[in-house]
Amino acid sequence: MTLNLRKLAFVAATSLAFSVGMASAETLRSALSSAYNNSGLLDQNRALLRAADEDVAQSMAALRPIVGWSASMSRNLRTTGLENGTVTRSAQTVTSLGVLAELTLFDGGSRKYAIEAAKEKVLAVRQNLVSVEQDVLLQAVQAYMDVRREAETVTLRRNNVRVIKEELRAAQDRFDVGEVTKTDVALAEARLAASTAQLAAAEGSLEQARARYRQAVGVSAGSLSTPPQLPKLPASLADAQAIALRNHPAMKEQQHNIKSTEFSVSATEAATGPKVTLSGSLGVTDTYETSFTRDGQVKLGATGSLYSGGNIPSVIRKAKAQLSAQKSGLHVTRAAIEQSVATSYALLEMTRASRQATQEQIRAAQVAFDGVREEATLGARTTLDVLNAEQELLNARADLIGAVADEQIAAYRVLAQMGQLTVDHLNLPVQKYDPASYYNLVKDAPTAQSEQGKALDRVLKAINK
Repeated sequence: MTLNLRKLAFVAATSLAFSVGMASAETLRSALSSAYNNSGLLDQNRALLRAADEDVAQSMAALRPIVGWSASMSRNLRTTGLENGTVTRSAQTVTSLGVLAELTLFDGGSRKYAIEAAKEKVLAVRQNLVSVEQDVLLQAVQAYMDVRREAETVTLRRNNVRVIKEELRAAQDRFDVGEVTKTDVALAEARLAASTAQLAAAEGSLEQARARYRQAVGVSAGSLSTPPQLPKLPASLADAQAIALRNHPAMKEQQHNIKSTEFSVSATEAATGPKVTLSGSLGVTDTYETSFTRDGQVKLGATGSLYSGGNIPSVIRKAKAQLSAQKSGLHVTRAAIEQSVATSYALLEMTRASRQATQEQIRAAQVAFDGVREEATLGARTTLDVLNAEQELLNARADLIGAVADEQIAAYRVLAQMGQLTVDHLNLPVQKYDPASYYNLVKDAPTAQSEQGKALDRVLKAINK
């Protein structure tokens, strides 16, 4: 009776502490939001996307005239000697200033194809950013569930130590009245030592899980609430694979890479044709106290290749080979996505079955433990029987903790393989990064002095902060 009262008091105290903690517990949703807001990996890949945006600006700038200037000043010294021994010396200062401009009028469309290739590359990099976003969120889910798993395991181990201490105390009391032998007391002492060691290991694992959480989420793990219901997933593997092939960012990235390479092939072929340019120059040369000249020139020119030693055909063949590789890569990506979805879906089914079986195991182990303990009070069971039954129940509860965590992780992994583990699909309360905002500022290649260029400078300063 005393043991049961102590257990009830412990359960009540534990429940009260849990209820108080839940009031301020961090949810999985808030952890995912923190991971998105604090991810350095996302910031890194956003910068890479902005670099790809600049490729579009540079391709666009190639359509415009190029204007440059040059200036020089020289001091010429001359000494002249004649046969009669006369020596003359002269000095002359010459300054010149020139302005040069050049515009490509026709290149077979090479530059326009280059612009389209750069745009498709931007779209591909955007999809890669989505892939990184999914990785960041999945790691956050993993870290969240790991902390919960280890924290619950620590609580379970602590409770187990308390229970075994009670069993040891009961064994000692029974030994004192001659009901059991010293062996029963020693068995309880050994089991207590083993449980204490397991508690220390569990506490160490919890600290490691908290460190991983800090890295994945960007904040320290406090009290974590019970995860919400599993995300809604398709009822069949075939449906999940169909969604993945439509939505997975790796699939979309490969498709944009193919289009980019196609435009690059067209640009390469167009570059082998004639090129027509218009150029002009203005210049002033002044020789102080002697003379000056002013000149200007306008020139229309055309260039083309007659013979390149086989280099141009080789360049074209290389571009087409790269296109063929990209198209083959699409089939590889498709197969990899289908395989990943199948593996993740099977893992989810396995963890779900494991959880259900473990719940049934706990029910049976609880009945067995209660029966063995009751029989021990009547002398029909030994202390070792009670300890073994209690260990079976403990193992089942520990397995359930792991099974619940594994099922959550497996469900979110399926969601990621379908391309839906994103802040948009999860509707997370975050300030979502807009990949189009920077692109819209730079796509027309604004000059530094323009209003758009000045706005771009302000954006860059804000980003760098």
